[in-house]
Amino acid sequence: MSYLSHLECGLCGKVYEADKVWNLSPCCNKPLLARYDIEKAKQVFTKDKLAHREKNLWRYREMLPVLKDENALSLGEGFTPLKKAVRLGKLYDHSELYIKDESLNPTTSFKARGLCMAISKAKELGVTDVSIPSAGNAAGAMCAYASLAGMKSYVFMPVDVPKPFVAECRAFGAEVNLINGLITDCGKAAAELVTKFNRFDVSTLKEPYRLEGKKTMGYEVAEQFNWELPDVIIYPTGGGTGLVGMWKAFDEMEKLGWITSKRPRMVSVQSTGCAPVIRAFNGKKEFAEPWSGAATIADGLRVPAAVGDFLILRAIYESGGTAVAVDDKEIFNASNLIARNEGIFPAPEGGATLAALVELKKTGWIKENDKTVLFNTGSGHKYMSLWANE
Repeated sequence: MSYLSHLECGLCGKVYEADKVWNLSPCCNKPLLARYDIEKAKQVFTKDKLAHREKNLWRYREMLPVLKDENALSLGEGFTPLKKAVRLGKLYDHSELYIKDESLNPTTSFKARGLCMAISKAKELGVTDVSIPSAGNAAGAMCAYASLAGMKSYVFMPVDVPKPFVAECRAFGAEVNLINGLITDCGKAAAELVTKFNRFDVSTLKEPYRLEGKKTMGYEVAEQFNWELPDVIIYPTGGGTGLVGMWKAFDEMEKLGWITSKRPRMVSVQSTGCAPVIRAFNGKKEFAEPWSGAATIADGLRVPAAVGDFLILRAIYESGGTAVAVDDKEIFNASNLIARNEGIFPAPEGGATLAALVELKKTGWIKENDKTVLFNTGSGHKYMSLWANE
């Protein structure tokens, strides 16, 4: 099923065995990346094989880390629509504008991809208790797949997250801890109990396999565009696994012989109220300093410090991309524009990508004929309070 070979420290490249439970690399305390025997895989895993497979993320199973079929959990995640945004394209004079709509995943966000993979691999490795600090969507996804696997879930969320996120986790049977603080404070609270009770921490990029689920977005974009990658991908960035995962997928596909060396310019979007990646990019830094006083209506972007910051920045630099901060008013207005023109009710993180497109077109960084993909990472339904007074 899988050609998983080993794990590799994302910073220094040191190699680790893939058949045991890991969090961060022991050498650098940085994310571990899954590596595959691509030379063997390319002999049997061809694009033609995909034609008769189910349209979910497991269609790429040879390049995913789960070794045995019985451990591959599924709620139908992946292969979300790539919709040509015709009306928005006319509004902004952009003929090649597309929206990848991740809100149609289970638990209504792209987080289903990563947590599907993390929990599947944790099940294969014998894990029984899982823990996560989350701004909302990741927790819901973890709890759904943990329920499917028969695991116990422990969730740590900021006390001010929208109530639907809390209700979702409790419905799945999770123990929910509401923390007075930001996602970083939740991470500290979760870490203490992970150690005390021997729970497995599935925080963003603090284990190797959420990234592997997220990278399937890159495989899908390539397949849906008939193996010709777009010119620009605009992605809302909190922890950054989606952007980092797609960049990893493009490299794997080129080695498999599925695509050429052409790459999209990767655009990281954050809120002006929490923009550590944008600040680091503008300063040409390798790592991002933590952001003080993080605040934004887009809870998924309220991540003051990302453990994979250097991987996010590396993808932006290597692709010739850029990083853009947009304010909450722009995010909210852009969310409404997507809904009113394309029939997609986006999470505010998705709205941020349209706001970024507008800014980048003003400066000429994006041209009219650049094939551009906006990622709507979740559904606005969990953020109903933002529209309560409309």
